[in-house]
Amino acid sequence: MPIWKRGVDLAVTLAVLPVLAVATLLATILLRIYSPGPVFFRQERIGHLGRKFRIYKFRTMHVNADTGVHKDHFRTLVGSNVPMTKMDVRGDSRLIPGGWLLRASGLDELPQLINVLRGEMSLIGPRPCIPYEYDQYLPWQRKRFMAVPGLTGLWQVSGKNRTTFEEMVRLDIQYAEEKSLWLDLSIVLRTVPTLLGQIGETRQRRRVHAPVHVAAPAYRVEPAKPFYTRELS
Repeated sequence: MPIWKRGVDLAVTLAVLPVLAVATLLATILLRIYSPGPVFFRQERIGHLGRKFRIYKFRTMHVNADTGVHKDHFRTLVGSNVPMTKMDVRGDSRLIPGGWLLRASGLDELPQLINVLRGEMSLIGPRPCIPYEYDQYLPWQRKRFMAVPGLTGLWQVSGKNRTTFEEMVRLDIQYAEEKSLWLDLSIVLRTVPTLLGQIGETRQRRRVHAPVHVAAPAYRVEPAKPFYTRELS
């Protein structure tokens, strides 16, 4: 990591640590009300040059939520090369009340300032991926790991949920090859408007995908006779 980049990371992170402390207090209170359990969520990720480390996030899902669902979702994104829409917009039942808002706003990632202080992450860089995601990367796609992972980055402010997996990889590789102080500053300036737009977009899509409740008919309907009796698994 360039010296200037590490210096900026440390200066900014130390300055906003009080914000992290207040956010942690609020998260503790809300989680005790809506979803008792740990405040922080820890997960193994792949970072710079393929090294493993553990990230910290505010927990936005119920305790012991099924991770297999996300594995299937990611496999679909890679195989079909469709826009990388999060499961949040489809009313993911694993999320706690308000969890989608924390994720869309990026507030759930504030604890990763700890990872920045430890040098495992930077403020700006590609998002660190999960090991089972890393296993599906082709050799040329792993060039994105030449850069230290970050909280926000070129891909995040360049469409994110509207880009495909391959477009994400190419944007991350572009950042790894072109990173500079000016590029980082431009990404920072674009991050807040991007997050605000992301919140609005997620809210709108959640409304579209919200389940429709149909009122029961006022009259009695006799059940239709089945064509066969074999049970469906």
